[in-house]
Amino acid sequence: MKYLALFALAAMASALSEKRATPLGIDVSSYQPNVDWTTVKNNGISFVYIKATEGTDYVNPSFSSQYIGATDAGLIRGGYHFAHPDLSSGATQADYFLANGGGWSADGITLPGALDIEYNPSGSECYGLTASQMVSWIQSFSNTYEAATGRYPVIYTTTDWWTTCTGNSAAFGNTNPLWIAIYSTSVGTLPAGWGYETFWQYADSGPNPGDADLFNGDAAGLTRYYSERGCVVAMIS
Repeated sequence: MKYLALFALAAMASALSEKRATPLGIDVSSYQPNVDWTTVKNNGISFVYIKATEGTDYVNPSFSSQYIGATDAGLIRGGYHFAHPDLSSGATQADYFLANGGGWSADGITLPGALDIEYNPSGSECYGLTASQMVSWIQSFSNTYEAATGRYPVIYTTTDWWTTCTGNSAAFGNTNPLWIAIYSTSVGTLPAGWGYETFWQYADSGPNPGDADLFNGDAAGLTRYYSERGCVVAMIS
């Protein structure tokens, strides 16, 4: 997620002040190896997504300590996978993610895994795939993850990338929760198929480590979302 282009954060403080009832979260990676999770919790953070894997040859070396630390502090936590559709199939990368911290269970403390599908950090924006090939790749990842866990993965993306690289596919709106990244005072236009976002990454910095996120609902909705096997998207309040 560090690969996202940086945008201006004008007026973000006022936008956030209107969302105080909304559960706040962060997402972190190996760039934040030593998080003081107790302080994060005391700052009002409810949940965290932690980078687990990338492609099929990278595991975040800090994942285990970050995951355990977040758990011990009482945070709801889950893993995310940074996709490389140019390297291997969606199913292969989903299996790698599942084998290295990306699973989900109805234990009441685990977020469904997330697929981070966005700008290529080292090559063609769309990884050399056509829009139809990209949609098929995402479906392969998503279906493999759902078959293993009973939950479809969250899809993290930007509207710009999704429009460019999937042809603005509407194929996932009824199954996969949306985690939209836009550093602004509102989420703006969402990708096709989604009527609303489940998570919003609204800033790449703030008083807590990593990126700053909001859940689209209240605390009870967040609890239902991560606890119930059949829950597809946020229970908006």
